Parts: sequence; structure tokens; C-alpha cells
Amino acid sequence: MSLLEERYVVMALYKFTPFADFANWREGIQSAMMDHHVKGSLLIAAEGINGTVAAERDGIEAIKKYLNSIPALADFSYKESFCKEQPFNRSKVKLKKEIVTMGVPAIDPLKVVGSYVKPEDWNALISDPEVVLVDTRNDYEVELGTFKGALDPNTTSFREFPDYVAKTLDPNKHKKVAMFCTGGIRCEKSTAYMKEQGFEEVYHLEGGILKYLEEVDEKESLWEGECFVFDGRVTVDHQLQPGHYELCHGCRHPIDEDARNSEKFEEGVSCPKCFDSLSDEQRQRFRMRQQQIQRAKAQGQDHIGGDVHSLQEQNRARKQALKAAQREASLAAQRK
Repeated sequence: MSLLEERYVVMALYKFTPFADFANWREGIQSAMMDHHVKGSLLIAAEGINGTVAAERDGIEAIKKYLNSIPALADFSYKESFCKEQPFNRSKVKLKKEIVTMGVPAIDPLKVVGSYVKPEDWNALISDPEVVLVDTRNDYEVELGTFKGALDPNTTSFREFPDYVAKTLDPNKHKKVAMFCTGGIRCEKSTAYMKEQGFEEVYHLEGGILKYLEEVDEKESLWEGECFVFDGRVTVDHQLQPGHYELCHGCRHPIDEDARNSEKFEEGVSCPKCFDSLSDEQRQRFRMRQQQIQRAKAQGQDHIGGDVHSLQEQNRARKQALKAAQREASLAAQRK
């Protein structure tokens, strides 16, 4: 892809930092994004900032400058990739309790965290037979790609990760644990949690999968598949170019070419994963939404719908509700 085609810079950023007056900065950050045509989603909380935004280069440099002017956020960590189309629909700044939600308030990456491993040193670490390699991402992300030999926690939400650790990992048995995630932020908390649980040697990939794909030659790579990203590209390949997946707008699950060729696929409505579970009312609603999207595109306008991060949050909520219902049904059956 030429530089001309790579019109938009996609910047994933985060910083854990004491940010007590974060709510006072929401309006200013939102205005800066709007003024410089920066779209995407930023989460701010008392523990820092996290998110992904996209704009042309001037806009990205402007939002970098603004965020660095906020004392608590100066020198935040970020990674850049590129795409030819704006991958977000809206500019959003959200106030949160956590910038990445694990649901364990006592965990503070500023106090304790795992050992950072540079991308160039990662292959050697995870090739050690004594190292247990754990993918800290959710099931729909792991399904699309992961490191060779990594354990899949099979979680639908990061909140489930502590339960996975309690059931699966043992500090007396698993002496060396290496962890990774998309951009590094989840591992700040997951490794801090592991250290608090008594695991002594805990490592994590500095900069996450995205930094690894950027710096490690594909011929030497131990990464398999594509990497899910929380924007309109859905996935990126080893060259950090848009991958082969798109989202089903019925269930928000990533789908590949085989799924799109299925008789159960209807653009904007359903895919093989959700076709049998949709009601007639849902199908009708999704078809109306798809018509609105097509009309907006035809008129050269953005359709103001949810971005990928919001859609995935909805997907996780649905999965959690389903699991809760299944547990309740199982308990009810046991009572009989």
C-alpha cells in the first residue's frame, strides 16, 4: 500500500497514572478531537487513559500534543498503524471506573507488574519449555490468531480472567508465566494480578501483539493468524494491513470469506454463527439499519452507529447474559 493510500494514522494509546481530576478533562479532550477531525474512543479514569483514535497525520500530531499537555498524561505510550479509510464513525471520550476492566480494585500496575519483554526477545522466552504462555484476550480475539502454543482462557470478558487463573494456574507448579495482549494494556493488570497471587516469574510482551508484528520479521515470527483490533479494520495481518475479516452486524462476531459466502449470511443482518438465533423482529430491525447505512454511504455521509469497541461490549454483555441464564437453568434442574 502506498503512502498516498495510507491516509489515516491509527493510534492505540494508554497510560496508567494517578489522574484524580480526570472528569474535568473530558470536555477538553472531546473538543480537541472534534477540532482536529480525530475519531475513535478514549477512556479516562482515575487510573489513567486508554483507547484508539484515527485521523490524518496533522490531526494525530495535534491530539498527541494536547494529551501530552495534560500533566498526568504526558509521555503516554502509543503505537501507530495505517489504513486508507477512517476506521471510526465518531469521536468519544468516556468516563470510566477502570481504563481496562478486570473488576479487581486493589490491583495497581503502578505498584507491581510483570517483567517487560522486548519483541525481539519474545521468541526465545516463549520457546522455553518451562514457560507457560497465556493469551489474556477474549475468545473471539483468540479465535482469529494467537502465538503458537498459547493457552486460551476462553473468556468472553476480561472480568473472567481472575477466575481462569484460580481454576487453571498454580504458582507452585507454573514457575514461569508469559502473557500477551493486543497493545499491552491488559497485561499491565493481568501480570500485576498474577504477582499479587504469588506467581514469581511473570513476563509480558512489551507493546503487545501490535508491536511484535511491527518489529519482528514474518519469517521469524511465532504469531499465527490475524490480530483483532478495536476499529473498523476488524483485524490486521503481519504487515499491520487490514486483514480478511469483517463484523457481522447481527452478532458482532468477526466473519471470514467462507462465512460471507454462506446462505446464512445477509449483509448487516446475520451470519452462520447467529442465523438460527435471531428473531424476526431482530432481522427486520437489522435490515432497516443496513438500509440507513447504505443510504448514508450513497450520500457520502458517515452513518452514526456504534464503533467496533462498543459493538464488542454489546456482544460480551449478550454472552454473559446467556451464560447466566444457562447457569440458572442448570441450578433449577438440580433442585428438581
